[in-house]
Order: sequence, then C-alpha cells, then structure tokens
Amino acid sequence: MRVAFSKAEIESDIASRFENAFRLQEKKAALTLATGVVEVDGLSGGIPRGALSEVFGPASSGRTSLLLSILSYATTHDEICAVVDINDTFSPVAAAASGIDFDRLLWIRCGANLEHGFKATDLLLNAGGFGLVVLDMGDVAGKDARRIISSWWYRFRRTVENKPTAIVVMSAEACTRSCSSLTLELNGIAEWIRTDGEGEETTKGNVLPIRHVTRSPLVAHANLLRMNSIKVNRRRPITAGVNESRFSSSNYF
Repeated sequence: MRVAFSKAEIESDIASRFENAFRLQEKKAALTLATGVVEVDGLSGGIPRGALSEVFGPASSGRTSLLLSILSYATTHDEICAVVDINDTFSPVAAAASGIDFDRLLWIRCGANLEHGFKATDLLLNAGGFGLVVLDMGDVAGKDARRIISSWWYRFRRTVENKPTAIVVMSAEACTRSCSSLTLELNGIAEWIRTDGEGEETTKGNVLPIRHVTRSPLVAHANLLRMNSIKVNRRRPITAGVNESRFSSSNYF
C-alpha cells in the first residue's frame, strides 16, 4: 500500500477537483469618493466606498472645512448624501457658500441625542441609495464618544461593505478604533491679521501679507482670522512613505 505522495500529485489532485484553488485572484481596486481637496486625496486616495472612515481633531482643526468640501464635491457629482448632525451644528449658510447642492442632501438634526443619531445612521445605511453618509459627532465630548460600544461601528462597517456607500464619522477624538478603513487626524494652525486703532490692516508680528481681500469694515484693535493652515495625518492605514499633508482654509472676508 502506497503511503507517500509527491507534492505535485497532491496539487494535481486538488486542482482537478477545485480548478481555482491554485489560481491567484486579481484584487479589484477599491472604489473611492474624492474629498475635493487635492492634498487630502493625494494622501488618502479619497474616501473608500463600502467602508467606514473617521476624521477627527479638536475644535478649529479643519473638520468643518473638510466636511463641507466633501459634501460639495459629492453633491455636485451625482451623489445623494446625508448628514446626521448630533449637536445641530451644521450651517446651511456655510454649506450654500461652499456650493453644496441641497437637492441632493438630507440633513438630520438629532438635538444632542446620541442614541437617535446612531439609529438614524443605521436606518440610512440599511436603506441604501446614499453615496455618502456622514455621522457628525464633532461637538460630542471625547469621554462620551469613547464610551460608544464597538458593536455599533462593526454594525455600520458590515452594513456598507458590499454597497457603494461611504460612511464618514467626524469626531473630536478617535473613537471607531479598528473598525475604520481610513482614519485622518486634523490639526489647525490659525493665521491672524491685526488691525490698528483706525481699523486699518497692519503687518506687525508674524502676520502674513494679504494677497486678496474682500473689503469690509474692520474692527479697531482686533485680531481677525485670515486662514487656517490644516495639517492632515493619516493614522490608518499606515504605509511606507508620506503619511502627512497640509491644506489651507481661508476664513477672512
């Protein structure tokens, strides 16, 4: 009785029964949704569809600027979007100025109720039809965000994994843990313009020169926010090469 078989014989026998067993499967390129910010897209490759992404950072870190850019790009490129606004901080005025198409945007206000926000997000993801769903928890305290059980994040990830939907969680501190396919950390560095007693612009200190200004009455003896220089760190996935970039958000009118 023969008890030894060669490797070639074993592989041949398996291949005859399962013809694809030894065939390398071609990995399909992941579909993404652009953010509208060249520097962020170059760093992240865009927001992955069929996955959960997280953007976090403290106040004035650039979260709102990036959110408005993502929504503006998506709604003007045939995507139906939804914003689940936990603390009712979304500004329609700023959204309109950013070029967002309101005919393609669903805005859900949650009145600072986390439970309502998560249930609304769950309903939207299961309903389908949305290219982008944003869960905006930017003003939720970090201690409350960290207490959110991981099963919610896993549920969201499983719900969209076979759909062309991208879900983005905006938060002050990282809270989705290993459930996110893409995690971006934002930090903003404000640049200010000082005015003298006559309401005129001055260039004292480290104030940068202004290239273009839309004139409006300036307040005497004040510091006006000219620009927010935003640093983006890709925390997940970490790959060899560049994991950091910068972009600027103009705030001076």
